[in-house]
Amino acid sequence: MGRLDGKVALITGAARGQGAAAARKFVAEGAKVMVADIIDDEGKRLADEIGALYQHLDVSQEADWAAAVERVLAEYGQLTVLVNNAGILHFSELGKTTLADYERVIGVNQIGAFLGMRSVVEPMSEAGVGSIINLSSVEGLAGMPYLIAYTASKFAIRGMTKVAALELGGKGIRVNSVHPGMIETAMVSTAAGGAHVDLSPAGKKVALGRVGQPEEIANLVVFLASDESSYSTGAEFVADGGATATHALKI
Repeated sequence: MGRLDGKVALITGAARGQGAAAARKFVAEGAKVMVADIIDDEGKRLADEIGALYQHLDVSQEADWAAAVERVLAEYGQLTVLVNNAGILHFSELGKTTLADYERVIGVNQIGAFLGMRSVVEPMSEAGVGSIINLSSVEGLAGMPYLIAYTASKFAIRGMTKVAALELGGKGIRVNSVHPGMIETAMVSTAAGGAHVDLSPAGKKVALGRVGQPEEIANLVVFLASDESSYSTGAEFVADGGATATHALKI
């Protein structure tokens, strides 16, 4: 018997990285899953491999959210788990950050999470149960130079999580935020223009002495999607190798 038997999950940004790791683990634990992303080729391959649905979803677009939720309900009859995982990075000094770049990050990270939560209120309320897992970051707990837009968006996700938890608890819907540290994914390389970025020097500076892996975040997300976390809502779950255990860390 799987830990997620009977659950129906929509996971954004699921074509690769943390989202793909979560999708694999969700299916392995018995959940029915929609893999949602804008990277269609990789997303479709993953969905076919694990026996999930694939849906093109630009999280910054209301119409895409409506279509995704409608399809989940048509295919599976309910929607009980949302993983707001999609996100982008943009490195820039405050004084050199353009409004367009700032709004692009906010549109995907912050507005995407808002639209996702809003889109599932009705189906989860009808089901009488739900778990929303919002991927924030350690940058949602403390600032990081050159990440003004990203940090703003991740603090916003942390705050919205608490508001949603307070509003939706009476409907049986739990809402929590996950705050990963430095994780070995393609997101940093993508933000760096596609160039490979060696994260190991940064990993050596945290208590565990290494960079985290997507599967380690996926394990935490599975816990929050499962009934094992039934009394957890409005909470912050940190998986950062000890990065936030000190106020003196310099990466």
